[in-house]
Amino acid sequence: MNNAVLFGKVSDEWRTPKATFDALNAEFGFDHDAAAAAENSWVNYHYFGPDHHRSEQRDALEVASWLPYGPVIWLNPPYSKCRQFMAKATEEARKGCTVVCLVPSRTDTKWWHEHVWVGGAPRPGVEVRFVKGRLKFGGRSASFKVTQKNSAPFPSVVIIFRPLATV
Repeated sequence: MNNAVLFGKVSDEWRTPKATFDALNAEFGFDHDAAAAAENSWVNYHYFGPDHHRSEQRDALEVASWLPYGPVIWLNPPYSKCRQFMAKATEEARKGCTVVCLVPSRTDTKWWHEHVWVGGAPRPGVEVRFVKGRLKFGGRSASFKVTQKNSAPFPSVVIIFRPLATV
């Protein structure tokens, strides 16, 4: 097994496959992307990211509330920061956002048990959709037109945090 591929920084930030995003967007109608860049956001350039022209939108983890940017948020975070982004998604759901996340299916991690799962089931207000097969994420090139030739070396899951006071 190549741990560099699984856990290395090289594979940390990948563009969501368009078909995956389109299917979820058709269902949810995303207002904002919580972890993107101008060149890889699928949400019509409404995003939080390091290259945003407005400094207050450069770090989603530092934004006081996502709700003013729209009640439905798309999130495919850098996977090295899943724990921080899952905590923020939970917080934003408490404030009234629906946050739809695409993350690695790592059911053994602390973030999974802190924010997604409790006692053999999803936490209240949380929906879990395991993705069948392995996704092929977009590349990290300047144009993000490159697509991986091979599938991701990990399974993926869609986690939906709904605006529920008990989330």
